[in-house]
Amino acid sequence: MGEDVLAPFSGKIKNLVDERPASTRRPHRRVVALHSFPGGAEAFELVARFCYTGGSGLAVTTANACALRCAAQFMDMADTPASSTKPSLVKMTEKVLEEMPHWPWQSVVDAVKECQRLFPLSESSGVFDRVVGALLSQMAVTGDATPTSSSPESSAFRFSCDTKCSSLSMRRTWWFEDLVVLSPGMVERVAKALLARGADHGIVARFIFYYLKCRIAGANADDKKLMLEAAIAVIADLDGASVSCKGLFGILRIASPLKLAGACQDTLVDMIGRKLDHATLDNLLVPAPSGTSSLYDVSLVLRFLEAFMRHSGGARYEPPRLKKVGALMDMYLAEVAPDSSLQPARFVELATALPAAARDCHDALYRAIDVYFQVHGRLTDDEKMKICKGINYEKLSPECCKHLATNAGFPTRAAVQALASQHTVLKGIIRHSGPLKPAPSSPQPPATGKYHRPDSYSDVGVDGDDNNGQVVLYASRLDLSLENQNLKSLLDGMHWRVMELEKVCSRMKAEMTKMKAPRRRGAAARSLPRMCS
Repeated sequence: MGEDVLAPFSGKIKNLVDERPASTRRPHRRVVALHSFPGGAEAFELVARFCYTGGSGLAVTTANACALRCAAQFMDMADTPASSTKPSLVKMTEKVLEEMPHWPWQSVVDAVKECQRLFPLSESSGVFDRVVGALLSQMAVTGDATPTSSSPESSAFRFSCDTKCSSLSMRRTWWFEDLVVLSPGMVERVAKALLARGADHGIVARFIFYYLKCRIAGANADDKKLMLEAAIAVIADLDGASVSCKGLFGILRIASPLKLAGACQDTLVDMIGRKLDHATLDNLLVPAPSGTSSLYDVSLVLRFLEAFMRHSGGARYEPPRLKKVGALMDMYLAEVAPDSSLQPARFVELATALPAAARDCHDALYRAIDVYFQVHGRLTDDEKMKICKGINYEKLSPECCKHLATNAGFPTRAAVQALASQHTVLKGIIRHSGPLKPAPSSPQPPATGKYHRPDSYSDVGVDGDDNNGQVVLYASRLDLSLENQNLKSLLDGMHWRVMELEKVCSRMKAEMTKMKAPRRRGAAARSLPRMCS
């Protein structure tokens, strides 16, 4: 009777026999079904042969060792005590598996594929761990001793990780081609196991990108999702230097049309945010999701910025990186500003997402806002002022201050603030310029024109010739008493102009409030005061 032969070696069969009532223990009344037997019918035949022959009729080889070890686990063929004379299938298979680091390379690759078929028993039985150890041992082989001549770089393949091709890298990546046939789940398990055993992070990263390049083309949407999610899970465990920003954006482009798991999307966004200072404008120009009227996915870029600020510590720790991101965002703002569908609230978030230390000069930010105002002509002054709060007027060049003061698209309050800030900057320059020296004997430029007309509005760069705006730049270099007096007069005139503009703004606000209030019958309409010319 078959089960009586198997029972002495298999705890699983023994338990089934013991649980059966004595009245039903006749062979023709008992059928044992072993579903999902590891290794299938072929492995079961080998296990049965082992039991019938007492172990003498079975040869354990590199081809069947993994399946037999998992079958022994499945059948509960526990290792026998040392004093027992009964053969042990576990001992026989373990003896062969211990030699796996010395197996031929192709046998190790076949063992990896076998682990994929036998999972999760291959993991619980320890077979997978032995296979990973053998892989890592043989991957270290370089030069002429390489087990195979295949190389993923032999056909001018260029990795998405932006690592340069070399003879050394080719010797270290010869095994890529043999493992790309694995399923996404097995690739993730193998890669993480290699990392846990100290494998080079850069090589593992290159393998992941090579796997995606080879397998993603032609795959259906579901398979693509599995591949990308497995790749992201592995990359998240790598050190930041081993994965390029370009490679991460490559994954993002593939993943955009797919609906990845929320946690997986967050991980990818977080990794890109960490390396945002290495991104380019083209990287950020991700098309908006289908169904939206905007051209670009601004919300995604805001998430990148949030992740960058969270991990970089902002200006307190890494100001050079922060300034790189600031310059990148100026270019991005200029690109998205002409989008008529971009809502003011989103534009405000973009303009104010970074701290003041991210920009030494706010000219580019001003120009982007100017374009946005031109495209969105129906914005109210309050909405415009919310957008303008991202501008630090003291960091504007004189040319931009001149342009802003005469720019009808900007609110009057913004022009006032710009002039007031330049007034403050100029006073600071004079305050810190040190003691004045006597006038030199050499001829000096006449103190007329741009400095000698304090009563003229053009002296502050609002009207007149183009050189008048350079007063701030030249003020720190002045060393003549006469020039110092002229500058003080200029400041007094500028201060008076600022006060006048503030009074006009106050009167306009009061008149607009009156216009909104209920009017009496027959009352004549009152006109707004004219702006000073």
